Amino acid sequence: MKSFSASKKDFTRNWYYIDATGKILGRLSSIIAHYLRGKHKSIYTPNVDVGDYIIVINASKIHVTGKKFKNKLYYHHTGHVGGLRKKKFSDIFLNNSESIIKKSVYGMLPKGPLGKLIFKKLKVYSQDFHNHKAQKPRLLKI
Repeated sequence: MKSFSASKKDFTRNWYYIDATGKILGRLSSIIAHYLRGKHKSIYTPNVDVGDYIIVINASKIHVTGKKFKNKLYYHHTGHVGGLRKKKFSDIFLNNSESIIKKSVYGMLPKGPLGKLIFKKLKVYSQDFHNHKAQKPRLLKI
């Protein structure tokens, strides 16, 4: 018996949108990563991008549990000696709330060319409107 491997003609991509109001960051990010990879489809193939497009609205209304809002740090190294930089979650959230969700989802995707291709299908907006009305996205209830 031969194994099935998905190709472009075997599937169609759907558009979904998620309202992030009151949702917990990690739980929401894992669901988004699941749909971006296409693991909810019966034709899921690990080495092929079979996932759907995801639009996240109201990213500025996301929640985190515990003391993460004050204590969580994001680290970045410039590559030079002594180049370790860190930013607080609260500072990033107040200035650019979309990047918090993007960082969280990116960490849950595979690393390499396939992961970068999958990540391009994520659209995040801090308000309750988006520019993808023509694609007719469906609400993804969580």
